[in-house]
Amino acid sequence: MVSTEELQILLRTAWGPDTCYPESSAEWRADNPARDQCGMTALVVQDVLGGELILGEVQVDGLRIGNHYWNRLPNGTEVDLTAEQFRPDELVVNGEAVIRPPDAPRRHRAQYELLRARVLQALATPPPPYR
Repeated sequence: MVSTEELQILLRTAWGPDTCYPESSAEWRADNPARDQCGMTALVVQDVLGGELILGEVQVDGLRIGNHYWNRLPNGTEVDLTAEQFRPDELVVNGEAVIRPPDAPRRHRAQYELLRARVLQALATPPPPYR
């Protein structure tokens, strides 16, 4: 079984402008690779580690500006492998577990499938021998 730390390293390598929300791909930057990757990442984390999806809202000055997804693992630990994306003025609040529909995701499926394929390929590839 892969650890969350190992999975985070694999995800950072797999993220790109082609795996974030399409409306954000032109603004994707290597110095903030987690930006707008949360939905696809949370689904991949759930695929690999199980658990629940958590959905919250992103607020600036008390106003909702968007949504954010992260995970609650089977042992109850919450992990947010894209938390680094937020600016200091962005606050994530009101997280609640949501049920993943059996055909999810309906939106941004291509980005999710690409991210999932990259991560699963990396998990299947044995590490180089130690020298």
